[in-house]
Amino acid sequence: MQVRKAVIPVAGLGTRFLPATKTVPKELLPIVDIPAIQYVVQEAVEAGIQEIIFVTGRGKDGIEDHFDEAPELEQVLAERGQTEMVGMLRRIAEMTEVVSVRQKKPLGLGHAVLCARDLVGDEPFAVMLADDLIDSETPCIRQLLDIFEEKKESVVALLEVPVEEVHRYGVIRGKKVKDRLYQVDATVEKPPAHEAPSRMAIIGRYILRPEIFAILQNLPPGKGGEIQLTDGLSRMVQDRKMYGCEFQGQRYDIGDKLGFVKATVAYSLKRPDLRDGVIEYLKAAIG
Repeated sequence: MQVRKAVIPVAGLGTRFLPATKTVPKELLPIVDIPAIQYVVQEAVEAGIQEIIFVTGRGKDGIEDHFDEAPELEQVLAERGQTEMVGMLRRIAEMTEVVSVRQKKPLGLGHAVLCARDLVGDEPFAVMLADDLIDSETPCIRQLLDIFEEKKESVVALLEVPVEEVHRYGVIRGKKVKDRLYQVDATVEKPPAHEAPSRMAIIGRYILRPEIFAILQNLPPGKGGEIQLTDGLSRMVQDRKMYGCEFQGQRYDIGDKLGFVKATVAYSLKRPDLRDGVIEYLKAAIG
């Protein structure tokens, strides 16, 4: 079973980044000069995924437009002799096939995934959350795909978090079967620290079998009155095996302001044209 499609939910309002997100989708806010969503799509493409399915909401058309052709802009740039910029825009448009479906009501991550059911069909697929930017030598979703291709079962990305942060995540109960690999016995959505079965948090990368759709279709609302994907996984693991991959790489929570700033600094330092200037500025700012 080949995983050909990735579902990327982008319907959120981005209220934590107001007023910037009043007219600009938060997923298009740039990490230096590249929209955050482009890094997530590029991760999928580098992992061999062939089609991106955006689950969008009102005001999010710009996300799909970013991966479309822009002939008028290209013409202006070409007339100015900016051929390198034209080439960059064309590479973005040719990166992958992009389609979208609308999530009309904000009913949770599980509901967002369910909205993509008709576009995914009866095949395994990836889910990638745009708020999680993961810098790794091997794309994070590729690390999960390697396990799926061996096990033929759903796989979630895991990160060990401090005990005081477990209430912010879905976490697993399970056993370690080898280095960085867990067999998942149960998942719990945002438990209080004293009730958490572990500190292994589910981060926004998943490879899911299509059986998850029937589960989500019949799932009652969970925390916050929403259809929680974590609750769906908890049901799924009762009938099938599921694995967790403690991925290798640096994760940035860019849905959080401090996480966004950290990502911007980190990706600036990776740029030869910016690194020295950024280091000099940080040294001067810190004093």
